[in-house]
Amino acid sequence: MQQVNSAIAASTWPVAGSKLYAWGSSSGGALGLGNTTAYSSPKQVGSLANWGNVACGNDFTIAIKLDKTLWSWGNNSEGSLGLGNTTYYSSPKQVGSSTTWASIATRGYSVIALQDNGTLYAWGRNTDGQLGLGNTTGRSSPVQVGALTAWSKIASGGPHTLAIKTDGTLWSWGRNGSGQLGLGNVTYYSSPKQVGALTNWSKIAGGSNFTVAVKTDGTLWTFGMNSSGQLGLGNLTYYSSPKQVGALTYWLNIAAGQTCVWALKTDGTLWSWGNNASGQLGLGDTTSRSSPVQVGALTTWSKIFGSGNNIASIKTDGALWTWGNNSGGQLGLGNTTNYSSPKQVGALTAWLNADTGGFTIAILS
Repeated sequence: MQQVNSAIAASTWPVAGSKLYAWGSSSGGALGLGNTTAYSSPKQVGSLANWGNVACGNDFTIAIKLDKTLWSWGNNSEGSLGLGNTTYYSSPKQVGSSTTWASIATRGYSVIALQDNGTLYAWGRNTDGQLGLGNTTGRSSPVQVGALTAWSKIASGGPHTLAIKTDGTLWSWGRNGSGQLGLGNVTYYSSPKQVGALTNWSKIAGGSNFTVAVKTDGTLWTFGMNSSGQLGLGNLTYYSSPKQVGALTYWLNIAAGQTCVWALKTDGTLWSWGNNASGQLGLGDTTSRSSPVQVGALTTWSKIFGSGNNIASIKTDGALWTWGNNSGGQLGLGNTTNYSSPKQVGALTAWLNADTGGFTIAILS
């Protein structure tokens, strides 16, 4: 993850019986199935039932098991697997021996991860300082970001990174050419910088050169690139400081695609805006939107996951739904047809977590 907030607190994980499934493009072995074959329907990864959290990078996967061990597989050209080398692996490999990993976020070739004591680690591509290590040197093994033990939530936009501390402050670093760090400028930073002085940030998601965030009062905020209306402000103007999207205080969770956004309200409704060339907004067409538009009329949406031009969403009954770009079979529908409206993946209703991009990784109870 995105991962939106692709990082999920370990305390919310299932305690047993969580199997891992994968589908879509398997370039570099990203599906973890021991090959580089693409699949357009879900395939189980191994036979274990002990997975807790997953995040999809650029042709690679990072995952945490219920025992808090860290695993990775797929494309490793930038050391994104954290294994100390640049060798590709098409089956899961354990990253070190630590049993204290709590959450993960990735986009592009960079990885950010939290341990359960609040320490922050990073590895992979670092061309824009997105690892937060004070330089632009890539790493192929986890390196601690500073010495603080106060980090709480993380998100990756690829070239830029976002994090919230336990005190509710928001921090950002990396690429900033479109103002996606929210610092009121377009200067790149290779170390964490605080965004304003507020202490009420709750959720974060990083898109391609833009950021989406929710405060504890339920308000929604965006900043950065706005070429497709992805900031949801009704225009195409870039902003380098946080701007509130409307006046509502009902936003619950967010996921950022490449140049689009999906968001859940507290009433279980799903909303989207931004680029819609592949139908990724789920509105039954391919028309882009610069303001939030409700996806259908249902009030049963529970979780959302997305980092590219497609999305996976879980309803309150545990059913998994996907839509948008499907060029690699990443929607899991047995074909490579794009869909501009939500489609259910199979008939199972016990899906727990997921992440998606050019491929999809999901956890089934």
